[in-house]
Amino acid sequence: MDQPEPWLRGPIEGVEAAVMPVFFSFAQVREDLAKYVADLTPEQLWEKTNSGSIGFHLRHLAGSVDRLTTYLMGDQLSQAQLQVLKRESEGTADAATLLAVVDEALRDSERRLRTLDPDSLYEARSVGRKALPTSVLGLIVHLAEHTQRHLGQVITLCKATQSPA
Repeated sequence: MDQPEPWLRGPIEGVEAAVMPVFFSFAQVREDLAKYVADLTPEQLWEKTNSGSIGFHLRHLAGSVDRLTTYLMGDQLSQAQLQVLKRESEGTADAATLLAVVDEALRDSERRLRTLDPDSLYEARSVGRKALPTSVLGLIVHLAEHTQRHLGQVITLCKATQSPA
């Protein structure tokens, strides 16, 4: 019998309840990417479409997790993070490399999220150069949903790539 989706597997030890949905989202990302991306060639990964390449969405998923987590923790982006953002659509990396990049970003975010004080959920945060207002909780929600948005795009592009012409 198949295992239930991550959000139906019960609490994660050592993770605050309000942050747990992000961990479930990340677990779903890892499982679905392993299923859909692992066997693609670099050519398939970097083929440009109207929706961007699969490689772009994988790099953007990893980069946006890093950037959103940075804002969530109350920090601003570094020059290195801004440079990564500028290069997300460029690449020739293979599936194993891209999956490792995504996993590293997810693990780093999980590590930082485990340190989050639950009393800070309603604290103000700002995003980007314009310092757009949000909160810790707003960023937690967006971190989970934005990650799932790009996972969905990757899955859709993978299915289109693998379907007969």
